[in-house]
Amino acid sequence: MKKNTAQNCQINYALALITNSWPLNELSMKFSRFGTRFTRQSGILQLMDDLGRALSTHRDMLMLGGGNPAHIPEVQVYFRQRMNDMLNNPGEFERAIGNYDSPQGNSIFIDSLADMLRKNCGWDVGPENIALTTGSQSSFFYLFNLLGGQFDGGREKQILFPMVPEYIGYSDLGIDDNLFTAVRPIIEHLDDRLFKYRVDFNNLKIDDGIGAICISRPTNPTGNVVTDKELQRLAKMAESQGIPLIIDNAYGLPFPNILFTEANPLWNDNVIVCMSLSKLGLPGGRTGIVVANEEIIQVLSNMTAILNLAPGGLGPILAQDLVATGDILRLSHEVIQPFYQSKAKRAVSLLQETLKGIEYYIHNPEGAIFLWLWLDGVPIDSQQLYERLKKRGVLVVPGHYFFPGLEEEWRHRQECLRITYSQSDEIVERGIKIIGEVVRAAYEIT
Repeated sequence: MKKNTAQNCQINYALALITNSWPLNELSMKFSRFGTRFTRQSGILQLMDDLGRALSTHRDMLMLGGGNPAHIPEVQVYFRQRMNDMLNNPGEFERAIGNYDSPQGNSIFIDSLADMLRKNCGWDVGPENIALTTGSQSSFFYLFNLLGGQFDGGREKQILFPMVPEYIGYSDLGIDDNLFTAVRPIIEHLDDRLFKYRVDFNNLKIDDGIGAICISRPTNPTGNVVTDKELQRLAKMAESQGIPLIIDNAYGLPFPNILFTEANPLWNDNVIVCMSLSKLGLPGGRTGIVVANEEIIQVLSNMTAILNLAPGGLGPILAQDLVATGDILRLSHEVIQPFYQSKAKRAVSLLQETLKGIEYYIHNPEGAIFLWLWLDGVPIDSQQLYERLKKRGVLVVPGHYFFPGLEEEWRHRQECLRITYSQSDEIVERGIKIIGEVVRAAYEIT
């Protein structure tokens, strides 16, 4: 009996830490400064906990908050067939699950990807310019702490976000505090209650305290796509300062191509492009891809060897034929991109209809799988909106989590919500209707 009670206590304690529900003053253990970082409130913890609970225990919850890609039938059929082929090919499945890859990642997949990027993007890359990681989150943990933080001689360098809002998962990746700095964007109002963030180059200062510039394209959470001209200007600014430009390309070109505006891919020896298989339809494969100069790739491979031994191999094996044949480009262009563009248009139309009479704006959806809703002058903050919506059975993500590195006060960050439209049309429609009801009540009842 005592043994079972002890086991239950340990399980409950672990679950409480994971879900961030145990008050910190009740923790009996003393953690290091590094360990203490993982006991703090965090947007990504809230997001992933909500996602896990909604998918496993609260199946009636309308999940409009998480970043899970849609289950696109044609994409799922392909990967199911690929898995069946693997199971029916003697020895292939056993090799896939029974062998470590090198710390750099699956060499066959990397060779095929390098060949595809040369042919289709014109990038001067070889296998020595590509490393795989256990998902993009790992890629950015490695890169941010490699290029920012404490340096010899007591120097400190930060990662600069030239425009926020930015991805929620960046905020807690630094080993050191104060790793990030950011610049407020210019807000450009468009027709039909749409708007767009633009980089404020006049206030973008880069000095010796910056270790790298990072921008996502398309941007999670807003769907913003910086123009080719803006991206090239950022790349030149980084190069002139002798620091890299990191492009988070999880939703971009050449795959999964969730882009609804004109854009061209960019890479050179001073640019680091991070890609993923997740938004292609393989989030469970946890496969991140980094394209960079040889020195960066070697260090990333060393970090993987020390921290993980090797990246996971199942994702690259499932996607290998797609990359080798170039069919990944067809699937991205002909299936994935139009699927999400259609859903984005429908979701915008639903919000516009639901929020008539409210002082709202929607960021122009130029890519990714989210709508960014700005409730100008709403009398409660985004966390309160989140809580009210959760009680009504709708999960979104409060906007204040998406401003890593921005130290100045800005009411705008408390007026925004991230809404995903990757769920079924029925769920999105029901969720947006409830969002409209809760928002109207917020303007009337504080």
